[in-house]
Formats: sequence, C-alpha cells, structure tokens
Amino acid sequence: MADWLIWILIAVVTLVALLTAASFYFYHMAVNRSPKDYLEDDPDLPKLQESGAGAVGIQGLSENQLWLHSRNPQNTTLVSGDGLKLHAYWLPALGGSRRTAILAHGYSGDGTQMAGIARYYTEKLGWNVLLPDARGHGLSEGSYIGFGWHERKDYVDWIRWVMKRTDEDKAEIILHGISMGGATVSMASGESLPHQVKAIVADCPYTSAKDELRFQLKRMYKLPGFPFLQTTSLLTKLRAGYYFGEASALEQVRRAKVPMLFIHGDADTFVPTWMGVKLHEACSQPKQLLLVGGAEHGAARQKDPNGYDTAVSAFLEQWLPGTLPLQAVTARSVT
Repeated sequence: MADWLIWILIAVVTLVALLTAASFYFYHMAVNRSPKDYLEDDPDLPKLQESGAGAVGIQGLSENQLWLHSRNPQNTTLVSGDGLKLHAYWLPALGGSRRTAILAHGYSGDGTQMAGIARYYTEKLGWNVLLPDARGHGLSEGSYIGFGWHERKDYVDWIRWVMKRTDEDKAEIILHGISMGGATVSMASGESLPHQVKAIVADCPYTSAKDELRFQLKRMYKLPGFPFLQTTSLLTKLRAGYYFGEASALEQVRRAKVPMLFIHGDADTFVPTWMGVKLHEACSQPKQLLLVGGAEHGAARQKDPNGYDTAVSAFLEQWLPGTLPLQAVTARSVT
C-alpha cells in the first residue's frame, strides 16, 4: 500500500475516533440522565425562585416549593407506553374543581420547579394541579432526556390520568410548560388530544431540539452544528430512540388542536426569543404572543408577575369562561 494511502487511512480513522468521542461527550452532557452542574453558573441563565430541583419535603427549597410541601401533594405514578414508571405530584382543588392545569418543568428540573405556577392555579383560580416529573428527571424513571419528544406522549397519558381522576365528561384541562416544558406542551399540541384539553400555555419554548442544541454548541463551545450535531443525533437515535430533528415543536404547532399562548422574554439568550416568535407564527390555532420586556430565560413571570398572571388569566377566560381569578369573581359578586 502506498504511503499516502496509509496516511489517508490514519487520518480517516483518527477523525472517526474523534467524532465518536465527541458524540459520546455531547450525549452525556445533553441527553444522558446525569447532573447538569455546568448550568449552575451559566451566565445566560438567571437565578430563578424555583431554579433548583428537589423532591418535595427536602428543606432548602424556595418559598413556593415550601408552600407546595405544606399542601401535602399526593404522589402518583403511571407507566408510560414504553414501560417507564413516571411520577407526578397531584394537588386536588380544596373545594373540588372540574378544571386541571398539567404543568411541565424545564431541563434538569422536576415537578417542584413549577411550584410558583401551581400556586397561581391553585390559589388564584381554584383549580386542580398536576406536576409531573419528566422522564429522566426527579422521581420518574428513564436514563435519558427526550427534549419533549417522548415526553409529549407521556403528557397524553397524564391527560387521561387526570380525566379518570375528575369528572371525565365535564373535565377541562390545560397544559402549561416552561423552557423544555414549553417545548413539551408545544409538541403535545399536535397530537390527537382528548376534547377535554382546552388550551396550552408555552413559556420560552424552543422550536426543536436540533435548533436549540445547534444554538448551544455555538454559544457554549464555539463549535458549528456540523458534524457534531449529526453524529450526536445518530448516537441519540441508537440509545434513546429519536433524532434531534424529530423533536420539533415547530412541526407540531402547525398541527395544533387547541388555542395556544406563547410567552417569551425579550432578553432571553438561552432559548432565543425568535424561537417563541416563530412558534407563534406557525401555530395553526387561535394564538396569542406575550413578550416580556427585560425578561431572561424562564424569568418572564419573575420579571412581571402581575402582567404574566393577567395575560394567562385573560387568555384562559376566552376558552374556559369563568377563569377569572377568585378575587375578581368575589369582587364582581359583591358589586
């Protein structure tokens, strides 16, 4: 064999070895179930009230997470279509309600991360609330993160779980997710949802796992998407059963079945604002877009809690009449 062929062969083998090693590294960092400590000091992630994840009952939690603990939520489980035992916290309304908000937390979090939103639905609207731990998070089983793609099917299962727990014929359900949770509920929007699902709120969702991971490769590592995204996507298909390109909220909202409210901070540099805007533009159902000035990733409600809650309440009132906060209903009945 000629020397130049040997050198070409060595170069090809070396390149393949480097790409394989890089793919396993990025898979472990992004997809594999493992602590994501590198996010703790990320300059593009603000310090949120419920930024940390932890099982209910552990001290050192936020005020809203301690509130959730004080409500003694019921621990419940279901088995996913692919055999994983998934966990959620169930907060039935104190006075009973046919309405339920199913919440979806962000990447590397768990259900308790949504405690502040749960408190809004519980105390202001008087609804039941379900806070699932996504597969690969919290107390749920799973060795990988699906970036919303496999989770969308899990949420259809949780919807049916809620329907059985409440009056199935009269049940009214909404989905509300933040960050990866926002992408999850956006991906769920294109599924064959039961008619009991009335609306979806997607806060700072990404357009697709592929788009977001390409963005993060450039932001965190100063690397181009090609070829690292493609090789890691192939590894993810082999290990977790999906390609990054499949996990597309954009394609799913084009087939949305219910009205959607999209929320995004205009200072979001982790999931860029254009992704939320693009999802809003693509949505095939009645839709609204709330851009919160100065809000970083996942911090829209923290930046403007009154504006956020008012926008959500007004949106839900259109599709679930009688959604006005309990305080407003009380005031209206007195006058």
